[in-house]
Amino acid sequence: MAMDAENIERLILEGLPGAQVTINDLRGDGEHYSATIVSELFRGKSRVQQHQMVYQALQGRMGTELHALAVQTAVPQSGE
Repeated sequence: MAMDAENIERLILEGLPGAQVTINDLRGDGEHYSATIVSELFRGKSRVQQHQMVYQALQGRMGTELHALAVQTAVPQSGE
């Protein structure tokens, strides 16, 4: 069973409170998504650690309910 964008966003926000999350369905098939996550929680973390935080927020659903997710992470710029 595929996961919809709202559920992906909800899980990420539960795991990374206060994050700015943008989810895009890349193919319109409900199986291939991209996510851009901006969070202060990423500050001081490597890119790998940031992505691990996102995958942890998805609670093991990558590769099962969630087929493909391209992740882009960032720390807020001053003023955001």
